[in-house]
Amino acid sequence: MPTRIATVQYQALAELRYQIRQFLSAGDAAALQAGLEPQQYQLLLAIRGLPNTMPATIRVLAERLALKHNSAGELVNRLEARGLVHRARTANDRRCVLIKLRPAGAKLVEQVAQQRITELRGDGTALVSALNALLAPGTTRPQPKAKLKPLPKIAARKTAARKKEKKRTHHES
Repeated sequence: MPTRIATVQYQALAELRYQIRQFLSAGDAAALQAGLEPQQYQLLLAIRGLPNTMPATIRVLAERLALKHNSAGELVNRLEARGLVHRARTANDRRCVLIKLRPAGAKLVEQVAQQRITELRGDGTALVSALNALLAPGTTRPQPKAKLKPLPKIAARKTAARKKEKKRTHHES
């Protein structure tokens, strides 16, 4: 049976969410000040910040931004029209399209990121404190998830169809 959550933990969780919202709100304002919509900055940052082993495909970027594939594609279209990114097909698989920063996009993302890092170094203690309050020894840790029951046959067919569709759209990106 899970341990009850103490009031202090609710307060720490609420404070963490507040601090995250404050950080994100300030980031949106910094993006707008640089002439970017917040999602445009997020996409540029996602491209620039991807691990070297992860290709910047529409699928990967959509996942990183929690967007649908077509929404991420439209966002890339807008950035491409502004000359901030470009699409490049890979040599080994011409169906695979990578999204790359153009110099203007790299300059903008660096400008906003530098401002955000400076602000975080100055004002990030509240965010860190809120996170530390939740991770302090003696706090309730999440319980392991129960094993899932097998899906009914109809749900299993829908899941299989979704996987097939994902695989098909992955090859298109």
